[in-house]
Amino acid sequence: MATVPVTDATFDAEVRQSDIPVVVDFWAEWCGPCRQIGPALEELSAEFEGKVKIVKVNVDSDQQAAAQLGVRGIPALFLFKDGEVVSNKVGAAPKASLQSWIQSAI
Repeated sequence: MATVPVTDATFDAEVRQSDIPVVVDFWAEWCGPCRQIGPALEELSAEFEGKVKIVKVNVDSDQQAAAQLGVRGIPALFLFKDGEVVSNKVGAAPKASLQSWIQSAI
């Protein structure tokens, strides 16, 4: 399963009402570090299929959720469990680091 694009309109349904934990990646096309972690997130999405959903929110086109969560820099990753933020991380990180961060939260 690939990462799922989410907009302000679909955020609650895809993230807050999800039956499984959700990692939200706030990113933008022009952001180098965002593009750097993109492939790792795609791989992790496949590895955690059925256990964790990984979604992407483009902060250029959808700013509401990012503003509500106080996102100041990107990439910003938020892990939601039962509709609430349980952990967050800002900046690029290697795949192994992202994997252990997700693992520790689920």
